[in-house]
Amino acid sequence: MNDWPDENRNDRYGRGSAGSQPESARVMRQVRRGQPGPGQSAPPYSGVPQQPTYVDGQGYGDQYDNSGYNSGHVYGTPHGGGPQDPGGPGGGRGPRRAPNWGRRIKWTAITLVTLLVVVSVSTYFWADSKLHRDVDLSKVIDRPEAGQGTNYLIVGSDSREGMTEAEKKDLHTGSAEGKRTDSMMILHTGGNGSTLVSLPRDSNVEIPTFVGSESGKTYEGTGREVKLNAAYAEDGPELLVRTVEFNTGLRIDHYVEIGFAGFADIVDSVGGVEIEIPKGGMKDTKSGADFEAGKQTLNGEQALAFVRTRYALAGSDLDRTKNQQKFLSALANQVATPGTVLNPFKLYPTMGAGLDSLIVDKDMSLFDLADMFWAMKSVSGGDGTSMNMPISGSTGSNLVWDKAKVKTLVDELKNDEKVTVTGD
Repeated sequence: MNDWPDENRNDRYGRGSAGSQPESARVMRQVRRGQPGPGQSAPPYSGVPQQPTYVDGQGYGDQYDNSGYNSGHVYGTPHGGGPQDPGGPGGGRGPRRAPNWGRRIKWTAITLVTLLVVVSVSTYFWADSKLHRDVDLSKVIDRPEAGQGTNYLIVGSDSREGMTEAEKKDLHTGSAEGKRTDSMMILHTGGNGSTLVSLPRDSNVEIPTFVGSESGKTYEGTGREVKLNAAYAEDGPELLVRTVEFNTGLRIDHYVEIGFAGFADIVDSVGGVEIEIPKGGMKDTKSGADFEAGKQTLNGEQALAFVRTRYALAGSDLDRTKNQQKFLSALANQVATPGTVLNPFKLYPTMGAGLDSLIVDKDMSLFDLADMFWAMKSVSGGDGTSMNMPISGSTGSNLVWDKAKVKTLVDELKNDEKVTVTGD
């Protein structure tokens, strides 16, 4: 029994299902749900749902779109192109649009600049937070007038703060309480090159009237003369600055101090510093120095022994200050090499070791510190001058400054002129 409705049958119904040749792709059946054609009425309901009629691709059926849809191409078009590229040859995609290199370069540059700014700003605040701004130069009274250029008082102290007993033993520092100045230098920067002047710690100076840094009490000067390092031992950095200014007439703009451990850490962070040991070598049981003559790279422990040694140099404080200048200049030059500056794995440890161990005045900025650093580097490069304070003789074990030469030197520094004075 056949319940299929006959209304929509024709003599081609089922064509291809019994023929000897397979149908072509163009005669695929199109399904049209049972909507009555023109002039036709819906067949009576016979209990079986209305079935779809079939219309082939030979023009039979009024809703067939003979557009080549069944030409054998997937999602075919009259030319075989894909849906995203009508008319493309062979059904493939057309040529890709050329990349906009100008736009890519622009956004790459913006990204790199933004990253550089973020890293630079972060580094600045990180480094700035590490400075110990503990010295208040506003407590210094009766100060000389400021001259041209900038004057830094650089102090190496024998502070053992934070050092373990093992570190004190390794660095041959001893265990003395408190701290004293082991080296003092004035660094002048300006338009006529940099000048580094060492102040021997045995220099004979007068302690002037001053205000106590902690007590705020005024201590009247009595004309007493002492070694320069006694000023620091008596009332710290503020009195040292006051004493230097009083005895030279030169205004100190900034103060920088570093202790034993910090100095050794900086040297180790840059992988050591190459230095020329003078003929005959150096041996000093008190400082721990034990070096053969010639070029060699000193680590932190050895470097500290080198700058502190005195008895290997016939006990001369003047020779020791020359070694200190020599080493600090070499250290500045070593830090400024591309291998350190361009290598974050060396730069950040070096900055961390240096900044964390420095004590500076309250007005010192990172830019001031950078200016001081580059000035010291220029001295080592031969673009500046290094010298000792001119000495005319001694009184007892104290070294007496040559007053006439000191006045000329100070006048030249104040006016930022080329230094003509020489020292021992």
